[in-house]
Amino acid sequence: MLATGEEKAHGSGSETSSAVRVEIYERPRGWRGVYYHPATQICLVGLVCFMCPGMFNALNGLGAGGQVDATTSANANSALYSTFAFFAFFSGSVHNVLGPRICLLLGTWGYTLYIGSYFATNIHSNAGDFIVVAGAILGVCAALVWTAQGSLMMAYPTEAQKGTFIGYFWGIFNLGGVVGSAVAFGSNFNSTANKVGNGTYIVFLVLSLTGVVLPLFLADPYKMIRTDGTRVTPIRHPSWKTEFISLFVALRTDPWIVLLFPMFFASNYFYTWQFNDYNGALFNIRTRGLNNFVYWTAQIFGSFFIGHFILDLRRFRRRVRAFLGWSIVVVLVFAVHLWSYYYQLTYTRASDPPTAVKMDINDPSYPAHVWLMIFYGLLDSMWQTTAYWLMGAMSNDPAKLAVFTGFYKCFQSAGSAVVWRLDAVQKPYMNIFISTWVLAAAGMICAFPLVYARVKDYTEMDDEALLTRPNVERLPEPSEKK
Repeated sequence: MLATGEEKAHGSGSETSSAVRVEIYERPRGWRGVYYHPATQICLVGLVCFMCPGMFNALNGLGAGGQVDATTSANANSALYSTFAFFAFFSGSVHNVLGPRICLLLGTWGYTLYIGSYFATNIHSNAGDFIVVAGAILGVCAALVWTAQGSLMMAYPTEAQKGTFIGYFWGIFNLGGVVGSAVAFGSNFNSTANKVGNGTYIVFLVLSLTGVVLPLFLADPYKMIRTDGTRVTPIRHPSWKTEFISLFVALRTDPWIVLLFPMFFASNYFYTWQFNDYNGALFNIRTRGLNNFVYWTAQIFGSFFIGHFILDLRRFRRRVRAFLGWSIVVVLVFAVHLWSYYYQLTYTRASDPPTAVKMDINDPSYPAHVWLMIFYGLLDSMWQTTAYWLMGAMSNDPAKLAVFTGFYKCFQSAGSAVVWRLDAVQKPYMNIFISTWVLAAAGMICAFPLVYARVKDYTEMDDEALLTRPNVERLPEPSEKK
């Protein structure tokens, strides 16, 4: 049943501007209502990322991919994020042609290949080049996965639900890192080596293969109706040329997005110091597994806290929520890095080589060190949630959001490629740490003008640049299909 009416800006679930006529649809009921509910679909996307990127995070979070020597892992990550950065710039346009389900189906295979390369290296020690090649392939696949994920996660909720839905996704996704870390911790608890056993990699492989088939169960996004009765905007771009033009249309019509590029660049940069130069450098394998476990667990709570209790706090206007979220992340950036600096002063690459005796969970100084990992997990999740929320506050157009997500992953991966390569060539830990701190601070400072001048209390139709540009064909409504 279709109804048309005037949607008032204040009090609307979508927080769109007043005097805009919107079509309200009746949502399906029964099991179809559950299946086609936006929260259900976001949770399914979360499960896909639980199984694939989640296992990747658990593997990377161990430091050196669970191996002794971090050089191969650092080179593989540099290759991964180099290809990711290049293909992510165009992945938004590819997504708008292929659709999210096909992008997820194609992209998830790369994670299985990458995990399998570590398993192969654990058996054949001279197969390190396989890990680097698998990393480069995963970069292409990950660009498809994360662009599809970002577009769906920002398009399905109403304006008032975006922070909460991002929290739902981030919680389920990070459960993958939690489960993977628990597997690594449990299976290597009695190990005296500084690397994981074959059983850990086998479990990761099985879980990632499960994630490959899950995209088949996702609903068609253009059949989705939000909880306020508005449809996810049906749109089709008729040619690849038009798709690539959308990149430049998005930049020309919304140049404020450029101010988020430094935040994007820094958003994965800190992983190298956290995982390789702190967790991998100071702790033995079972302690690395436990650190990894608490890190990803903290992410679940951090994302839900800032998403649900800050960014979607209805008692405040959206602009006020934006300033609150920004302020919390800034405080965490400086508090956590000041704490980290104190520890970084105590060790170098020379003083703690890979073969040295590492810190164990029973050491007296361990509790203070593990709390730093917990706060890094909180910072990471709040950073990523705030970045997605800010992009979602700029538009409701799925095609435009896919382009924004592509920009996000492009610059995020460029930063990662740089810092992983610096780690691979053995740059001093302190140099990498200081660059991490500076970039994190710069990212938040550059984002402030966007928060101040671009984030509005309500989304205007002018924000939907890709919907209103020439040569864009809308898909027919369900009632028009024969």
